[in-house]
Amino acid sequence: MSLVDLIAKADERGLAASGLACLDRCVPLLGGDDEILRPLWGNLTDGSDTAAWGELLEQVRGKLPSAGEDGSEGGDEAVVLARRMLGAVPAQWSAAELRVWADACSVASLQIHRLLDPAEDPSPLDSRRAGRTEGMPPLVAAELRRQVTVLEILAGHGAGGLRRALEVSTEGRRVLRAVVSRRARGRG
Repeated sequence: MSLVDLIAKADERGLAASGLACLDRCVPLLGGDDEILRPLWGNLTDGSDTAAWGELLEQVRGKLPSAGEDGSEGGDEAVVLARRMLGAVPAQWSAAELRVWADACSVASLQIHRLLDPAEDPSPLDSRRAGRTEGMPPLVAAELRRQVTVLEILAGHGAGGLRRALEVSTEGRRVLRAVVSRRARGRG
């Protein structure tokens, strides 16, 4: 099943976890530590306390450096995309808003990985998300696999799959952190 189909069929928890996982993998671009999104992950585990979600979201946003404070360049497209993902997290828990956000996070995260991958990828991201994966650059291919894996885990196991989904996201964050570090050394 394609990534687009998985997002279309996901329930609220799956959508929230999918968007959160994409954002979590891009935290290195935002200057946050590896635990910054833990309260939101915990909220999903605790039965999706919709009232607490918005409060936890504001706490997370308050802990991350704002644009310029993290030492990133203002025009770095990957950083801008990651900030947009964080800014677009819906404070209200609704399937419609979460679906739009999860879909946008999927596209943004794939675009971020495409920007950071030295290999060229002339194919549109929509075709990649629809399942046409031949000739994909390795960093983008790995991100697409992670997105599909998270949604499949949650579709098959519900709340019981959150720990595994977080592990998949953590692995991707480590990869992206190494890419960002290598990129910074190359600039310096």
